[in-house]
Amino acid sequence: MTTNEQSEASEQVREGTLSQKKLLHEYASAPSTDRQAKKSLFHFSSEILRALIIPVGAVVMLCGLFMYGSGALLNRANDLGRQCAGVALTGGESIRKYKFGMVTCSDGSSSIPQRSFEGLMELITPNKQSYVQRHGYDFIDASDLLDRRRPPSWSKILAVRKHLPQYDWIFWNDADSLVTNPSIALEDIISATVGSVDFEDMPDFIVTEDVTGVNAGMFFLRNSKWSLDFLDLWWNQTSFIKPIGECKSGDNDALKYLMKIMPEKEKEKHIWIPYMQCVFNSNLWRPSWKSSHRLITLTKSVWQGSYSRGDFMVHLAGIDNKRKWIERILEDIDADGKSVRSAGRSILHNSVQAGGCRLGC
Repeated sequence: MTTNEQSEASEQVREGTLSQKKLLHEYASAPSTDRQAKKSLFHFSSEILRALIIPVGAVVMLCGLFMYGSGALLNRANDLGRQCAGVALTGGESIRKYKFGMVTCSDGSSSIPQRSFEGLMELITPNKQSYVQRHGYDFIDASDLLDRRRPPSWSKILAVRKHLPQYDWIFWNDADSLVTNPSIALEDIISATVGSVDFEDMPDFIVTEDVTGVNAGMFFLRNSKWSLDFLDLWWNQTSFIKPIGECKSGDNDALKYLMKIMPEKEKEKHIWIPYMQCVFNSNLWRPSWKSSHRLITLTKSVWQGSYSRGDFMVHLAGIDNKRKWIERILEDIDADGKSVRSAGRSILHNSVQAGGCRLGC
């Protein structure tokens, strides 16, 4: 190999070595650049999180305080001046006595696990039997009348239909309810709701409204031909029947439909909606995003219907873990001396003026 050839070969090796070093340098420096970019991105994200965590935490804390604080406030509603009805509490002693049947039923099923009624009748029966014995009424467990072809809630119609002819009034109450102030008589509620009216001129159907409209879980039905015919009509609304196991049974929707299509004059004569839901159908208010939203958007309705100490009854409509809550409320009733508190002696006052109205409140 000539000298020139050796020089050219050496030059090529040197250039190859330099190119290799350059490639190695670029390869080595590239990850460092990526790491720097990632580090910058992490630093930026950390700054954003630090900027947001305090206001977000404050909002979450305020929401929690609002939800739980609202529950405590609603539980003291009667102490804060809420008036559920409109006459002085008499225990039924100074007004006309009627023959009342207090009717309920349950299939005791857990087909909807979170809304299970299993074991509820054993818990609520002593509570309601004690109440009717105090006032001379009858308590009727009509679970033997359940029609297994429909969701159990529909069988309230059969139960009321069977027993109504033997009484002046039937007071239907769902199995997920308890008497929380036994000093209040059913006569007090009728008087507070419709005022001083002869029996023959009274409305036939007394039912309350909650945030979703008419609630069929608690109602009074007077013994009359209209009432019997209305029950038959209600039962025959088969298009509203929901599959067994769903949260909604369809009977409440059927009732709303019948009231919607009923001629106005008939509604005015036969149906009465108390101004205050809590007169006999107080709902247990539990803190949740849904209930808080309703409190904000439907404040008046929530205030008028949420359970407060001293109310006549509590109804666990739409509440999960019913057995747990029934047991807890029974413990509270026992601790409160059967729930007769100072508020209980004045729960029904000042409102024949604001006591109730026929359809259209």
